[in-house]
Amino acid sequence: MLNEKPHVLVLSGLDPSGGAGIQADIQAITALGCHPLPVLTCLTVQDTRNVYGAEPVDADLIHRQLLHLEADTPIHAIKTGALGDETVIQALTEFLDNREPIPYVLDPVIKAAGGGELADEKLIAAMLEQLFPRASLVTPNGPELTQLGGNPDETTSAKTLLEYGCGAVLATGGHGTGEFIENRLFTSDGGDRTWQQPRIGGEYHGSGCTLAAGISAGMARGQALEAAIETGQEFVAASIRSALRVGHGQPVPDRSRDHG
Repeated sequence: MLNEKPHVLVLSGLDPSGGAGIQADIQAITALGCHPLPVLTCLTVQDTRNVYGAEPVDADLIHRQLLHLEADTPIHAIKTGALGDETVIQALTEFLDNREPIPYVLDPVIKAAGGGELADEKLIAAMLEQLFPRASLVTPNGPELTQLGGNPDETTSAKTLLEYGCGAVLATGGHGTGEFIENRLFTSDGGDRTWQQPRIGGEYHGSGCTLAAGISAGMARGQALEAAIETGQEFVAASIRSALRVGHGQPVPDRSRDHG
């Protein structure tokens, strides 16, 4: 008898270092007991230090991939990262509008930790206007939250993002410098909850991708939002405790297994 696992549709970019992007998503989703359905959105010139360039995948090709997956495979959750350009967003929007709502975790990847750009103004506008209203959860880090929300105050920017129609915003604290990482959840019904975890070292390449992918796996398994966030946070923390030295830049979380 064949086994079955929940399926997570992943749209993200290719990182040749294996530290972030779709590889991080595939590893985290697999380790947490789900089957990834990976669709590449862009090819990057990237290492553990920075992003030096990116080329989007043809949107029509992506749209055809989505349609064939839809016809063949149940999809229990969706996770997106870097999206290439606004035409890719349009293809995803058309796909989402043709099916019943699915739990959707949107990681609004804008630039690499080293400063390399992964989104232009057209892509950002399309993401806010077309994908935010369809997202169950958006997971910006500190710089992304400030840029997208237009205000350095976390609460103000999170509320601005909620006005675009997403179900919730998880403001992640991995880019901070305090003793603890604080991840703060803002929900459309006015909810506000904060989790704290000890900060281990500095920043890690692909930790944001890992968190969002881990949350999507939890949601695919039927967990409620806060439980899925806790699943993702625990997985990231454990992956960081056994992080890998891959290059001369940031260490890479070891997502090779469920450390629980």
